[in-house]
Amino acid sequence: MSWNNQGGGPWRSGQGPWGQGPGGVQPPGDLEEALRRLQAGLRGLVPGGGGFAGRGVIFFFLVAILLWFAWGFYTVQPNEIGINLVFGRYTGKTAAGLNYNWPWPVGAVIKAPVSDQKITEVGYRGEQDVAVENGRSRSEAPEESLMLTGDQNIVDVQFRVSWQIDPAKPEDFVFNIRHPEETVKAVAESVMREVVGLKTIDGILTSDRKSIEPDVQNRMQKVLNDYHAGVLVLQIQLQSVDAPAQVLSAYRDVTAAQQDRQRAVNDADTYANRVVPEAKGAAARIKLEAEAYRQQTVAEATGQTSRFNQVYAQYKNAPGVTRERMYLETIERVLGAMDKTILDTNGVGPPVPYLSLDALQHKPAGAAK
Repeated sequence: MSWNNQGGGPWRSGQGPWGQGPGGVQPPGDLEEALRRLQAGLRGLVPGGGGFAGRGVIFFFLVAILLWFAWGFYTVQPNEIGINLVFGRYTGKTAAGLNYNWPWPVGAVIKAPVSDQKITEVGYRGEQDVAVENGRSRSEAPEESLMLTGDQNIVDVQFRVSWQIDPAKPEDFVFNIRHPEETVKAVAESVMREVVGLKTIDGILTSDRKSIEPDVQNRMQKVLNDYHAGVLVLQIQLQSVDAPAQVLSAYRDVTAAQQDRQRAVNDADTYANRVVPEAKGAAARIKLEAEAYRQQTVAEATGQTSRFNQVYAQYKNAPGVTRERMYLETIERVLGAMDKTILDTNGVGPPVPYLSLDALQHKPAGAAK
């Protein structure tokens, strides 16, 4: 059904459906005619006819949508962790393998290489091709390596930091720090200066070097965790710890003298540890021998005294018999171990020796009886 603005129509006299009066912008004469003209224009833009061309456009549009969705598949390598973003907001992380996230421009994926180890050098700038010391030479950075010790001395410390992205918190590494290498280097230098400031130069150059590395590692990890940096410190390696070049020879002479003094003290302690126990053992042996001799002498004297008292008691009872027995015992003790020959001088004629009994008493055991 068509209408016109003449005669009023269903609206108020002199106005059309859009409220314009006779002097305003007039609406189209026929809405259906306008739609037909639009459809004809679309047919002109799409070659090949009307209905089939419309279905082709729809099919092309659906294929494009499917390809856009398929574009969201991505692969994460074994050494990586994927971080998913939707409209720039973190939504989760994915492990190694095939994963999916909304494609661009809705979503994005950041792949963090969590297994790759990184090296940060402090106090020097890498190795050079020219061999100077130990086959290698380093470009020094004294503004980083010169540090103040607790006893107000200056020491030159060059070290390296091995670190990687924390596999448990890769999103912290991606979002919380802008320049991770510079942040790790600044934290390492600051912590090393703190640790060196707590020690003396003698300890740093000698006995404290082994304790510095784990101490710096623990302090660095704590600071980075407070920063939520997502960095895992693997190792601290001291490359060089020396006095400044201007006084290095003097410090080496002092160190050599200290080592000589310690060696002399150790030699003296070794000699004392060997001689003192030997002297104590000899003294103890002499004391024991003297005690044994004393006890033996006292026992012999006590026994002789007891024997004399017993003989004296018997002598008082029978002096003659006791005197005779003592004489015989003395003769037996004196002559018992001697060779004896008995002669009879009371007979007529020359003396006749008797058979010597000592020879029979001392004959060999295997001889005939």
